[in-house]
Amino acid sequence: MTLKSAFQDLSETTLGALADCLKRLEYLGSLRKMRGGYWHWGFTKLHGEAAARKAFHEAHRAAVSEVLCTPLRTLLQNAESSSQNAGVDPEGYLENLGKAELLPDDPGAGSARHLNSVLHALLGLERNRKLNATHPVAMPRQPLDQ
Repeated sequence: MTLKSAFQDLSETTLGALADCLKRLEYLGSLRKMRGGYWHWGFTKLHGEAAARKAFHEAHRAAVSEVLCTPLRTLLQNAESSSQNAGVDPEGYLENLGKAELLPDDPGAGSARHLNSVLHALLGLERNRKLNATHPVAMPRQPLDQ
């Protein structure tokens, strides 16, 4: 049996089971406690508190970076599939994501603003896509003398 570091275990096993970067970010954000630490009883028991805390913090920062580097088109597809799995429409999923605490402590310069702008853009794109899907296509008029 190969021993894995806490970060490697978290990245390959736990986070590897999540389909996309939005779900990983959402999951890591959900584990944060009020004081900025992370709470995952089994992982902490297995790796120890200090190693678990460090692994979650590193993975969380990496998840934010991954979302910020992913093209909007891909993030929109991720939001659509994640919303289906959650049983909500993509717009509702993105609205909930925008209200969630998604950032780790000390996320890096500009990360909060950048993530907020990405989520805002995704929500706008989804609303626009939904709006365009509900408008009928205009048919060209035929001349009266035909």
